[in-house]
Amino acid sequence: MIELILRRILIMIPTLLIISLIVFIIIELPPGDYLESYVAELQSRGEDVNEKEIAFLREQYGFGEPIYERYYRWISGWFVGDFGYSFEFQLPVSEVIGDKLMLTMVVSLATVLFTWLIAFPIGIYSATHQYSWGDYGLTFIGLLGIATPNFLLALILLYFANVWFGTSIGGLMDPKYLDQPWSIDKALSVLEHLWIPVVVVGTAGTAGLARRLRANLLDELQKQYVITAHSKGLPPRKVLVKYPLRAALNFFVSDIGHLLPNIISGAELVAIVLSLPTTGPILISALQSQDMFLAGSFLMFLAILTTIGVLISDIALAFLDPRIRLEKSGAR
Repeated sequence: MIELILRRILIMIPTLLIISLIVFIIIELPPGDYLESYVAELQSRGEDVNEKEIAFLREQYGFGEPIYERYYRWISGWFVGDFGYSFEFQLPVSEVIGDKLMLTMVVSLATVLFTWLIAFPIGIYSATHQYSWGDYGLTFIGLLGIATPNFLLALILLYFANVWFGTSIGGLMDPKYLDQPWSIDKALSVLEHLWIPVVVVGTAGTAGLARRLRANLLDELQKQYVITAHSKGLPPRKVLVKYPLRAALNFFVSDIGHLLPNIISGAELVAIVLSLPTTGPILISALQSQDMFLAGSFLMFLAILTTIGVLISDIALAFLDPRIRLEKSGAR
């Protein structure tokens, strides 16, 4: 196991370096840069352009240097915690991301818990009561959840939350708490607004996970070792929990690789519709405005979390499923 972890960590290093190079090249591909767009915007509004300020920024952040020097400047800063400067927000990237990261994690983790807590019992019930009225009903609700666009469900819930509960429309808290320090009232306001994005984002995910768990569990329940266990008179619940359910959970564990980056990126479209102060809309804005340091940092964060998530899922799968063997053991 230690050998597996070390091998995967060694693979992660060149993988992240290659990803960082690809990310930097993609961001550099569009013609121009943020400063050129900024100057064009000022000129279109008839405002004066401070040429000295623009020249200083170009020299400060190496816009006139060759692309390989700019890449080295950017990637070397990561090792000392310098992710660059956001021209759009006029703040260091670390400060821009840090302000939104906590709320993004709260929304995403709450959505994950909601998804798993709902999908897990539904998937088990549907698999153990195949073709029953309950199975048909839950399947219909699940398909309805998958087919309903998230932004449409967000608008409907915003309306009913405002009409029924008096919840302010949009955001994760009442407007009066936006610039206030954290307090019990502010936390309660966040909880009051939190259920809307959690239900909106978690609906499709819950339906998808429940269907996948049902399919995997049905496949395991039809295997010979389960039939043999039933024929020996073992209790049905013990037969279900001990082996087939454990094997059917493999995809839950393997999804960790996608779970960690989703905590940072969030549901961008839903965040825009609900006016959520999360990191998703900032990423879209950074890509649109060619704010290269901010956009590149976001994409690198996602790449790092993806590789860490894959590592965690591989280790967990090795413990969860005895059929999964390490590469060295398989070679024997």
